Amino acid sequence: MNVKPRVALIAHDNTKPDLIEWAGRHRAELKKFDIVSTGTTVALLSRSYPEFCLTAVRSGPLGGDQQVGAMIANGQLDMMIFFEDVMTTQPHDVDIKALWRLAVLYELPIASNRITADLLMANLDIAFTYKERYPHPEQKHVKYLRRSVEPSLE
Repeated sequence: MNVKPRVALIAHDNTKPDLIEWAGRHRAELKKFDIVSTGTTVALLSRSYPEFCLTAVRSGPLGGDQQVGAMIANGQLDMMIFFEDVMTTQPHDVDIKALWRLAVLYELPIASNRITADLLMANLDIAFTYKERYPHPEQKHVKYLRRSVEPSLE
């Protein structure tokens, strides 16, 4: 885990107000974290909560989701809260799916709405110590990593 836990806060356009309101309710806890956020979400968080320690990545459709995914794969995130707008088609839907896939693969604590985000915040001791209890995905997927990749002669 980082010296300060690093948390990704992400929201689609129609769910940004929910995330901003949620962050306000958890302001005291979130001030203790390094927060990574995408595009306009980071601008809204910065304006609403200037005391937050924020790092910006690109907007989701411009590669921000992939940047967050790389942080997950490199062990640089401790938790992700992503308020996804499931009622609106997203131009970068494949990137969103890839981001969720990496979060699940690497056993990252994730929340997709206010109630699951509240549950994570109420259980930070569990959320931030999961790496001590569960094997690294590469240990978990040894069979996959050691599979034969020799070309077939068919």
